Amino acid sequence: MDIIIWIGAAITLVGFAAILWSLLAVLRLRRQGLDDAQMRTRLARIVPLNIGALMLSMLGLMMVVVGIILS
Repeated sequence: MDIIIWIGAAITLVGFAAILWSLLAVLRLRRQGLDDAQMRTRLARIVPLNIGALMLSMLGLMMVVVGIILS
């Protein structure tokens, strides 16, 4: 069951990296000083990636917990 824990930890790290990437992308957008319509259009592309990254992190953490319980 150790393999489930390590795979879950790797998936969690990938999800966390994607969350950080989306955070940095939003900060870069804010610095550009775009008008409201352009900002909404560009944020509409980032939000689904952020939600996917959160789900990926959650899946990885669930795998870690399941691996610990089964050990």
